[in-house]
Amino acid sequence: MNLKAKIYYSLLIVLVSALVLSSCSDDNESTHGTLSVRMTDAPFPTDDVSEANVTVTKVEVRGKGESQGSPFVTLTEEPASYNLLDLTNGVTASLVDLEVPVGTYDLVRVYVSEASVVLKDGTTYDLSVPSGSSSGIKVFISPSIEVVGGLTSELLLDFDVANSFVPQGNAKDGYNGFTFKPTIKATNLSTAGRLVGSVTDSLSAVAEGAQVSVYAADTFNTSSFTDADGSYAILGLEAGSYDVVFEYLTYDSIVVEDVTINAANVTTQDVEFPVQ
Repeated sequence: MNLKAKIYYSLLIVLVSALVLSSCSDDNESTHGTLSVRMTDAPFPTDDVSEANVTVTKVEVRGKGESQGSPFVTLTEEPASYNLLDLTNGVTASLVDLEVPVGTYDLVRVYVSEASVVLKDGTTYDLSVPSGSSSGIKVFISPSIEVVGGLTSELLLDFDVANSFVPQGNAKDGYNGFTFKPTIKATNLSTAGRLVGSVTDSLSAVAEGAQVSVYAADTFNTSSFTDADGSYAILGLEAGSYDVVFEYLTYDSIVVEDVTINAANVTTQDVEFPVQ
């Protein structure tokens, strides 16, 4: 497997709105919730790369319809570095927990100051970050997400590492470096679900490194790879019906049609590759 495979990775930002403060107003309504920001990733499908690193220096969210003055709420300005390959199949790393005003938010801005790729042989490539440290990477939230006192709201940012860390050259002829082109997609988890399952081969042994790709109306949506236990988890799928394609070694692909994803729920889809 190589870096050009169609794989989506996730920068998981979870906005958790909880009732933590009592309002001083007469009607005692909550005016703030707690914002918990987390990051996750899916397995990286290559034998050549050991690290895909980013340093996040600042994260902001924008209130919907606020275009004048300073509409952004700063969530963190504490620099933190992450190897995206350490975060697999739903494992998350906390970025920030912060009280924010209740309201609707339609844009996240992520500031990345550094990015690098480290190969298994120790070769390191420090990458140029286009505008990510100065103006931030703008990610629109559609539909917008609402933070309500006493309730929970969650936002998922899919960080497409395969397209964000673009190799120059290949494993066979040698890499000449990588280009960093950050690609992120936002999904409102309050309207989305999760697809999980396990994959085994024709001998009922775990199929580590099997590719799981999700399509909506013949359009590629996202994908992941199974871990050492043959398990996979794909977060942030909008409610609806999908076709799921499983690929492993020299086996014929398995296509499972019309897999239903329900909002805020988990759908399990296990497969076993038949004897060829």
